[in-house]
This record gives sequence, structure tokens and C-alpha cells, in this order.
Amino acid sequence: MFDLELNEQQVVRRQKMAQLREMGIDPYPPELFPVNNSAAEIKNHFPNNPEAFKHVVLAGRLMSQRIMGKAAFANLQDSSGRIQIYVNRDEICPGEDKSLYNEVFKKLLDIGDIIGVEGHVFTTQTGETSVHVTSLKLLSKCLNPLPLPKQDAEGNVYDAFTDPEARYRMRYVDLVVNPGVKEIFIKRTKVVQSLRETFNSKGYYEVETPILQAIHGGAAARPFVTHHNALDVELYLRIANELYLKRLIVGGFDGVYEFAKNFRNEGIDRTHNPEFTGLEIYVAYKDYFWMMEFVEEMLDKCAMDVNGTTDCMVGENSISFKAPFRRLSMFDAIREYGNVDVEGKSEAELREIAKKCGVEVTPQMGSAKLIDEIFGATTEKHLIQPTYIMDYPVEMSPLTKKHRSKPGLVERFELYVNGKEIANAYTELNDPIDQKERFEEQLKLAERGDDEAMSMDLDFVRALEYAMPPSSGLGVGIDRLTMMLTNQQSIQEVLFFPQMRPEKFQD
Repeated sequence: MFDLELNEQQVVRRQKMAQLREMGIDPYPPELFPVNNSAAEIKNHFPNNPEAFKHVVLAGRLMSQRIMGKAAFANLQDSSGRIQIYVNRDEICPGEDKSLYNEVFKKLLDIGDIIGVEGHVFTTQTGETSVHVTSLKLLSKCLNPLPLPKQDAEGNVYDAFTDPEARYRMRYVDLVVNPGVKEIFIKRTKVVQSLRETFNSKGYYEVETPILQAIHGGAAARPFVTHHNALDVELYLRIANELYLKRLIVGGFDGVYEFAKNFRNEGIDRTHNPEFTGLEIYVAYKDYFWMMEFVEEMLDKCAMDVNGTTDCMVGENSISFKAPFRRLSMFDAIREYGNVDVEGKSEAELREIAKKCGVEVTPQMGSAKLIDEIFGATTEKHLIQPTYIMDYPVEMSPLTKKHRSKPGLVERFELYVNGKEIANAYTELNDPIDQKERFEEQLKLAERGDDEAMSMDLDFVRALEYAMPPSSGLGVGIDRLTMMLTNQQSIQEVLFFPQMRPEKFQD
């Protein structure tokens, strides 16, 4: 419950805002403030080039103040970091009126206020690069106190802003008071930039496909359902963008990709959020063997661009994204790590195996679902280093081409890292007759109560009837990849605003 009744500090800050207005000072002025430097730029370059910093203009949050009569030191935090500023009363108030310092700076400014300063850079007697302020302006008044951590004489930190629910709800505060959080999201941006650079360098085109879809397809998942009033039809938030991208391959594009917001009406845990970012790319005249080498190239570059090395720590495990990655069939992986054999087993036999592996079995589960659950229960957690799990049963992959030499299997791989799947790829099914039959099998699963089964998409079948070239496609979970490269154990740490129960406000 969030109480809207003001506490004492909030009341005091609002009173200060009123006093500022009475003095003719707008606490939220509209004018441009001509920033020309950042804290990091000053600290990094001033020691080697002091002449370039004789006049600096920067802005940021006031994070601390040490008032010493007619002078004061303070810390200013901008988007690049923190820098110390020195404020002298007679410097910023050269005339008779000293109210800007005595009343405003000393009494009416608070920690968290955004201010702009002009001045020159110097080095203090203790060797700290600082800004000697000659002009100061309030740019935005902070009406809520920041939850800044405190440190006692023994170095113990307390009152830190660490509660996960509060941090995720108020990410804007989290980013201000926990500087390391911002670095995670900077790295997330670098992940996307690196992948985009790889695709663009190959001549592939970034495209956009519909989020509202008449048929949910491209993955096995429960969709969000909505209603379009004008058309009077049910629509679905997309669970994947695969089928639309493959339509573009039919239309003559040799390579297309999309960073897509996808939505799945499923549970929330440390690796799942109902809204997530998926990358999908499709390339004509390729197969899943080519795609494995492409993924290795892509992730090698991505790791280097983000962290400067192909090695990274994920929890207690040191992960290497250096090629080549291990390749293992799904059946062999279950045999190796689960010590059970599911190959060629009937649905009844798979049910018994699943029960012995601790899987909660339901009547709605078919053979594919049972094998998937057995794999999850016995094998996933052992796949620490990047490993391709290949050659899935045909029932598990309704959009994948049948294996060229292994009956009953398809040409599919999933990439597992640190026990989690982060990529999924196929040699794409382009036989329209086979594709329609696969959709019909999915409809039978839906009739049994499988709410993750795919729907029949006759328009996609029609597209394939116009001939899609042999192709390979790849899907990558951007959130999970970012977790790996930033050593985060929860998906909520790499989403600015993860899904949560609505906050209740009380008047």
C-alpha cells in the first residue's frame, strides 16, 4: 500500500519550493541550460589537458553538501558519474545580495535537487579534481528524499535501497542511488548494438511485423487475448514473430531480422517475464549447421563488445563464448545427464519415465511435451558451457524441417548456457503440405487441452505454396543473453520495468 499522505520531509521540501517561488525563483525553469561537459569527461581529461577546462558548464543532481560558513563542497551526479564542486559565497554572489548562497544554496536546496553550474576546473589540496563554481542555477526541485545509503565509522553500510520490489517499482530511484544498475542497462544496449552490427554487416534487413495478430503462432505458448472494437474480432498479442518474417523470405528477402516485443500469458519467475524481447533472424539458402557457426561468430563478437573478453562469470561459473560450442543430440543429452533413454518410447512409456524423473504428469501432455519435461528435469541444469542441443523429435517442432538422415527427428538446435536456453534455431520447414499436417497435429493437442498448442495459420500455408527457399532461422532471448553477459541471476534485473502486481495508492 502506497500512502499519499505527506511525511515530514516531503512537507518541508514543499515549503522550500514555496519559499523559492516567493523569492522569484522558478523551481522548474523552462529555459535551455547549455551543458558542455560531463563529470566523467572532466575527471578523465583534465589532468592531461587543464587548459581545455577553464570554462565548464554541467548539470546534475546534488548528492551531498558540506557547508563551511561562506564556502561549501558538494557532490554533483550527472549521467556519467559524480564530481566534486566548490561553492564560494562571494564568487556566486559578487554584489551586495548574498541570498543565492545564504538562503538558496544553504537552506532551500536539498539532496536530489537538479542544479546547473558554471565555473572552472581545479585540483584540491587533497588531489581531487573539482569544479570551482562561479554561477549556479536550480533546474528541478526534488520533492521526495532520496533513499541514500549511510555508512558508520566502522564502514558498515545501512539504509541502502536494496529491496527488490521497491527497486523494480521505482527504477528511476534505483538508477539514481545504485550506480551499478545503470551499467547493466548500458551493457544491454551494447548487446543489441553488437547483434545489429553483425546482421547489418552481412546485408540483412531490419524489419517490423505486427504485434496484434489474428492467429497466435510461431511458438508454443499461451497468448494474451484482446478485442478490436472496430473490426469486432479477437486479436492476440504476438508470442513470436516467426511466421511473418518467413513470409518476407517468401517475398524475396534473403535475410531479415527483428528485435521484437513478445508477450506470453504465463508465469513470472527469475527467468520469465510476460513481456520480453526476442530477436529473430531468417536467412535464405542456409541450414541449421550454417546457423550454428553464425551464432558462434555472433556471440563471440557480442561478448567482446560488451565485456572486452569472450569469458564471463555467471554466478559461480566461468563461461566461455569462444567457438566452437559443444554439439549434443537431445536423446544423447538425456542419456548422458539423466541416465534414461527416451528414444523410440511410446507415450505411455514416456509417462512412466517422466514420473520417475519427478515430472508432474497431466492428461494433456503428449509425447513431445513429456520429452521436453524430462529433458528439463534431468539435463538442463548440467549444460553450463555453451552447448547446442540438436535433433529434436518431430512432435516438438511443428515449424522445423524433418531431419535429412534421422527419421522421426527434425533439424533444430537450442543453445544452452549456464543451464538456460538462450537461442533456438531450425532448418526451416518450407514444404506446405507437411506444414499443414503439422498444424493439424497441433490442433489435436489443443483439443486435448494443451493451451500452448499452435493454431492453424492457413495464410502462412498459402505463403509456403508460393515457394519459400530453403532457409534457416534463429530466435534469441535478449533478456537472458543480457543476464549472462552482466552476471545477473534474475530477469527483473535486466528489465527497466518488469511486470509486477499493480501498486495500491491510498488517499
